[in-house]
Amino acid sequence: MLHTRLSLALRDGAVSLPEDGRILVVGPTAEQDLSALPKDQVTIYSRFFPDHDHWTSRGFDTVSTLPDSEFAAALVCAPRSKTLAHSWVQAATKATNGGLVLLDGQKTDGIDSLLKALKKRADLLGTLSKAHGKLIWFKNADVADWAAVDTQLEGGFTTRPGVFSADRVDKGSAVLAAAMPAEIKGRVADLGAGWGYLSRHILERSGVTSLDLIEADLVALECAKINITDPRANFIWDDATRFRPPAPYDVVISNPPFHTGRAGDPNLGRAFIRSAAAMLSPSGRFVMVANRHLPYEDTLGELFREVEELGGTPGFKLLSGTKPRRTRR
Repeated sequence: MLHTRLSLALRDGAVSLPEDGRILVVGPTAEQDLSALPKDQVTIYSRFFPDHDHWTSRGFDTVSTLPDSEFAAALVCAPRSKTLAHSWVQAATKATNGGLVLLDGQKTDGIDSLLKALKKRADLLGTLSKAHGKLIWFKNADVADWAAVDTQLEGGFTTRPGVFSADRVDKGSAVLAAAMPAEIKGRVADLGAGWGYLSRHILERSGVTSLDLIEADLVALECAKINITDPRANFIWDDATRFRPPAPYDVVISNPPFHTGRAGDPNLGRAFIRSAAAMLSPSGRFVMVANRHLPYEDTLGELFREVEELGGTPGFKLLSGTKPRRTRR
């Protein structure tokens, strides 16, 4: 774990943080422990709304845009995406002007391959292995070519490193887009909109008066702003499982995530369903796509008066819930 490795390295004097100057921490999740760092010196970069909200609520200086200068040191919390890890290391190196950068990550997230690459590109100062991961610290990394670069997909879509399905259209989204109900109209939300693939298909319906793209990954939402230019679209950076609109929606569309890290977590999809039900008007409709094996029908039955399967493919099912049930007070 990050806290274990960092605490050991600091306690044993293997690595020393600057007594003065800011320390940039890139991409920590809400589950990670930063208590080994001097809080008054720390600036946290987080693009994921729930994590950003977590660190802000705990009094940390938290930003949603990567700073590019004036830091004495940086700690990068390695993500699963290799291209995103590369871009974060490059950004940290730039922000510290080639100064001290620490990189922490689990073996399952590719920390060993990052170490191998950095041995050829940086002045490696030390490593510490513990708890199925590594903490690496280095200076003067030659990683300018690791900077984030946009990807252009078929259909004129732009994506960036680390966003969900950055290199191709997600299969579930493609299934939902191909079978999108024709009668979608009124106030609509795309819950967990990503970089806007489904939203573009939703906006092909002339009866849609407005579409809110609700997405927790700010970088994905920035891509959506590039990919969607329809004036009916509104872009909302928020936690889809907690967001509540100022007025109910007529329709909510979603391809909800079902992973927390590497682990499958159907409860995340259930949280999307509950959130959708709370957002809808009394006669509103929720349409979602899910992998065939995910057990969402019971949750839909608890929350909607009418539930049906709209079809799909051998791998995916399209589900619809209409007329959300209201809990009696």
